[in-house]
Amino acid sequence: MSKPISRQVHGVLDYSAAPLVAAAPALVGFTEDKNPTLLGYVLGGGILALTACTRAEWGLVKSVPFKTHLTLDLVTALTSLSAPWLFGFSKNKKARNTFLAIGATLLTTGLLSEPEEMPKYRELGSK
Repeated sequence: MSKPISRQVHGVLDYSAAPLVAAAPALVGFTEDKNPTLLGYVLGGGILALTACTRAEWGLVKSVPFKTHLTLDLVTALTSLSAPWLFGFSKNKKARNTFLAIGATLLTTGLLSEPEEMPKYRELGSK
């Protein structure tokens, strides 16, 4: 049974999510809280780096297999979901709810993405 999010769409979602996650502290308004602000920057940068290094049509370096990318997406989602308690900002409602939303979105996207690797001929750039 195929999943509703293709590898190509997953890349578009990741490249869209990276700047949003990094900008979340300013967009939502919790930049005064150091831990979640730094975590937003780190997660946003990590999403961008992983996406750029994934072996897919949209990857720039094409070194990380897409299935590994999906596994790391799930790890990132679980980190985001647990971050308010792990990093001590669970009482900051804006930050907590933002990271819960980020984690839920990453988890859903990862679980609903088709784990099909890019064909070898596309990887080498031939048609």
